[in-house]
Amino acid sequence: MSENRSWLKNYPEEIPSSLTYDSKPLQQYLIKAAEDYPEKCAIHFMGKEVTYKELLKFAVKLAGYLQELGIKKGDRVAIMLPNTIQSVIAYYGILMAGGIVVQTNPLYMERELEFQMKDSGAKAIITLDILVPRVSKVIPHTDVKHIIVTAIKDFLPFPKKLIYPFIQKKQYEIVVDVKHEGNHHLLMEILKKPSRQVKEHELNIEEDLALLQYTGGTTGYPKGVMLTHKNLVANAVMCQAWLYKCKRGEEVVLGILPFFHVYGMTTVLILSVMQAYKMVLLPKFDAKTTLKTIQKQRPTLFPGAPTIYIGLLNHPDLKKYDLSSIDSCISGSAPLPLEIQQKFEEVTGGKLVEGYGLTESSPVTHSNFLWDRPRVKGSIGVPWPDTDACIFSIETGEMLSPGEIGEIAVRGPQIMKGYWNKPEETAQVLRDGWLLTGDLGYMDEEGYFYVVDRKKDMIIAGGLNIYPREVEEVLYEHPDVQEVVVAGIPDPYRGETVKAYIVLRKGASISTEEMDQFARKHLAAYKVPRAYEFRDELPKTAVGKILRRALVDEEKKKMEENEKKQA
Repeated sequence: MSENRSWLKNYPEEIPSSLTYDSKPLQQYLIKAAEDYPEKCAIHFMGKEVTYKELLKFAVKLAGYLQELGIKKGDRVAIMLPNTIQSVIAYYGILMAGGIVVQTNPLYMERELEFQMKDSGAKAIITLDILVPRVSKVIPHTDVKHIIVTAIKDFLPFPKKLIYPFIQKKQYEIVVDVKHEGNHHLLMEILKKPSRQVKEHELNIEEDLALLQYTGGTTGYPKGVMLTHKNLVANAVMCQAWLYKCKRGEEVVLGILPFFHVYGMTTVLILSVMQAYKMVLLPKFDAKTTLKTIQKQRPTLFPGAPTIYIGLLNHPDLKKYDLSSIDSCISGSAPLPLEIQQKFEEVTGGKLVEGYGLTESSPVTHSNFLWDRPRVKGSIGVPWPDTDACIFSIETGEMLSPGEIGEIAVRGPQIMKGYWNKPEETAQVLRDGWLLTGDLGYMDEEGYFYVVDRKKDMIIAGGLNIYPREVEEVLYEHPDVQEVVVAGIPDPYRGETVKAYIVLRKGASISTEEMDQFARKHLAAYKVPRAYEFRDELPKTAVGKILRRALVDEEKKKMEENEKKQA
């Protein structure tokens, strides 16, 4: 362990510094939930509800069918679905069959999908009917032998079940009629069949993989992060310990974060099944639908991302909805502006705190305390139980003292086994048990950690280091700013210079000069943006993380085009 674990003195007495983990695989928690709460609602989806007993029955049927198709222990099976009842059935069905889940973004186009299927070596894929044309183009170039198909309408209640195909046709301009034959299999036909005997496999939860979770690819080609059953179980147990006021079998979790992102998978899917919570799933984020759902379904837990909370707070009808059921929210995937945190707590009466993690850590390593401790401004919080963290110098590799900026490193039972088929990349980030995060930050004397920026996002202007997050925090304080991202763009004199991309609140109007004056009141001159660009929206990943790199690439392209014109 690192020498200074000063964060432990801040733990409330309800949170132990070390936890006990059952040596059983993820699917056993679904079996346990179905035994303890057979008639309890496991999933609510657009008016349809499924109990834990039904969920287990469906997962077992799918597992038996997958084994009949030849899926063996260790075979990879892809899930290309939004958050639906079917996505939960698929997840646990694959694990029960002995397979390894490969989560795939439904928005992937052919090139991205082909890369992931080839890299993972997936033998089958479970997907939506409207995605079958896209998937079918890729299959001949991969090891995928079977496509299991479902439709959104399959688990909708009457009359939505009848109406949805018309909505789908209007929205997607596509109707796909897939037959249960050849290498195409209909999930609903599988679930109608009698249960098959599922062959059980001996599993070593510390070594055997449950998941190949691909990183977003914002720094190059996506890499398959190898997460074991132990990694994911450990992180969910840590989450359970952090949420010590939450009661097993009683909470309602709002599932907007997509399951193809590890944050949504751990904090919504795995935690809910482990604790027999009710999941209220939404296939995508829409502010009005979310507000209606909160009022009607009364969720108590709401894991999210800053853009989700920002979207709700800026909806013109916000005051018409009762959000008072929300008790606990941990925000991840991007920095949480303090102003957003305060406003959301005022609106809901609940607690919203910032956490931190990576795909490589299943994902959570740090969080602020939800209860019984004061808010620490700008901090990602302290390490979770059994999680160690420190700051390494990016020059010497030595462990730094409190207050010194370097690379954040973490270790604990939730840290990945490595990258799939990439030993060199694995060796670059896993050193002596430590995961090097690629994030720059520091720890204070009390053991609270702060992220100042991604190592690759740091701006070096005129030889001075500028951390985009610091500039963004200041600009977020302006009352007219809804969203902002700051990036370093090429500059012939300074090497790089600071540019801010801003989305204004609806109806707001502000000039570049006014924005510049505001920034100069709060920032050293060298940190003040030299350029501002006002936009209607910012490029984002599926979980709402703003793609800073995409904006930098845009700027480089513009410069290249200008140079060509001048030449």
